[in-house]
Amino acid sequence: MDNTPVKSDGDPKTPELILRPAQLGDLEAVEEIFAEAFDAEYGSRSVDIRRQVRRLRQWYGPLKTLSLFPNRFQHMFTVHVAELEGKILGVIQVSPFNHSRSTWRVDHIAVARSAQRQGVGSRLLKHCMEHFREAHTWILEVNIHNKGAMALYRRNGFQPLAQITYWSIPPEILAALSQHEPKLPNLVPVTNRDAYAIYQLDTGSMPANVRQVYDREVSDFRTNPLDWALERAKRSISHTERVEVCVYEPERKTAIGYFNLKLDRTGQQPHVAKLTVHPAYTWLYPELMAKMAQLTQAYPPQSLALASTDYQPEREEFLLKLGAQDLERTLLMSRSVWHKIRESRFSWDNAYINAMLHGLQVKQPVPERFEGPPEGWLEHYFHPINPTEPDPNSESGCSSDAPPPPNQTSG
Repeated sequence: MDNTPVKSDGDPKTPELILRPAQLGDLEAVEEIFAEAFDAEYGSRSVDIRRQVRRLRQWYGPLKTLSLFPNRFQHMFTVHVAELEGKILGVIQVSPFNHSRSTWRVDHIAVARSAQRQGVGSRLLKHCMEHFREAHTWILEVNIHNKGAMALYRRNGFQPLAQITYWSIPPEILAALSQHEPKLPNLVPVTNRDAYAIYQLDTGSMPANVRQVYDREVSDFRTNPLDWALERAKRSISHTERVEVCVYEPERKTAIGYFNLKLDRTGQQPHVAKLTVHPAYTWLYPELMAKMAQLTQAYPPQSLALASTDYQPEREEFLLKLGAQDLERTLLMSRSVWHKIRESRFSWDNAYINAMLHGLQVKQPVPERFEGPPEGWLEHYFHPINPTEPDPNSESGCSSDAPPPPNQTSG
């Protein structure tokens, strides 16, 4: 993309926004803009946005190195900024949502207060949709009370997909749940051999429109050795542990439940769980919740955070009865993007034309005269129908498109 500042009316003397990837020197301004926009909103989820950006600044070099070759963390720091005369006015962070990168996610988008209502947010969104052309669909989340952001996304073609509720289960409730011994005879640790079963569980637990937008494949549930090593390094840095298990039906052919639990060893951040239950096995909710509660007891007491969607009413009902706190409600929105394919001109050189003409050559001569079929061949294959009798192949009362038989006269 051309980063030369040019005004919309063509006057090169008046600078315009420069949309470009973020650099190391931009991260201090990025931190301030993100904190200004998300401190209050993310505080309810116990998410420290400043801490996340500072960690990105600390590991900027290794993250840039990881972005040079395909891996799970290649796009962990995909941040673009809007700059005007050397000042950062807007920031957007995006990442691939699935392994095939057909769906991308807008993780964060923020505009400085001094530059709001000037089209900076729309310019950042359109820039990413043009820059990451492999993305067929974009998704994002917005707080249901953030009317300004929702209006921005609607203007840029995003439509509601589902409503997400974020819950927090206090430590005292987790301690009480841990006293219940869960009945999970077919609970097994997840390996790559379980990838297909978890893929089936994931796709079967959501409606068709969400499944189409997520566009996940079996590869999204597998881990290669490089990803495994990078994940281990990430856990060491963030002082977390991860437990990933699934539950099979009695015949052990189909997975009916799954959770991925991230446990914080420091006691400063809540434990986070991703929970998937087959719609026909909702009785698993108390059993899986009890198992996760038991695992949290080995760490400093902290709340457990997890989410539910509006197409999971049984989960929301169970969490309400459990006494979980409703922290935040967001709207999941999506937009499809179709890029025009540029036409390419072929080089019509002599070699190509000769090869094409050679393929069109007829191997055998065409006969000069066509001999007609033998007499009576039509009656041999098709038995004529007597006009005075009904057609056995047609239904009574139905009209036929065939023309009526000609009138016959007695000889």
